[in-house]
Amino acid sequence: MDRIKLIIPVLLFAACSPATFRIIEKPAVFDETRKQLSVEYLQKRHGIQTNSPYITPKMVVLHWTAIPTLEQSFDAMNPAVLRGRGDIATSSALNVCAQFLIDRDGTIFRQLPDTAFARHVIGLNYCAIGVENVGGSKAPLTRAQLKANEALVRHLKRKYNIEYVIGHYEYTKFVNHPLWKEADTSYRTVKTDPGERFMKKIRKRLKDLELKGAPDR
Repeated sequence: MDRIKLIIPVLLFAACSPATFRIIEKPAVFDETRKQLSVEYLQKRHGIQTNSPYITPKMVVLHWTAIPTLEQSFDAMNPAVLRGRGDIATSSALNVCAQFLIDRDGTIFRQLPDTAFARHVIGLNYCAIGVENVGGSKAPLTRAQLKANEALVRHLKRKYNIEYVIGHYEYTKFVNHPLWKEADTSYRTVKTDPGERFMKKIRKRLKDLELKGAPDR
């Protein structure tokens, strides 16, 4: 009988305990080449004169990779120099990347320091932390990823003065907004990630934080 009494509280505790929030380090290349290309991007694309490849984050931008696996997604973002992206190569040799990458099972990986500059969203890189999710239009993001994105945004909000959370597809709504900084008025790409349904769900989960979305145009 005593043994049963001991087991029941343990089971109840295990059932009620939330999952532990963890970020696993999976560093992308952040060498002198990436740093220099980042500084050049800040100067030429965003008009910010600096010698430091770091940002003051004001927003989080959520993405999907449109690449089927974690390792393939990481391998695409890992090199400092861009390869095989003719649509954006003329704007900079800096490779695309994001500070965070989330796998299908919700595991969160940090690819770059939180405030390191990353090329992931036109016009807003200088103030945006990027979160890439493994998936795409043919592999919608999972419930585990939804929960991980929520936990990560809450974590970042506690650390930084985050005011906005947007989906990548919403970035053009910031054109003419005070935060928008892009030197080339013709430099735009059409995006659909991470999907409107996903953003609707994440905003519902984060409602208590009173974060702003993209401005209406």
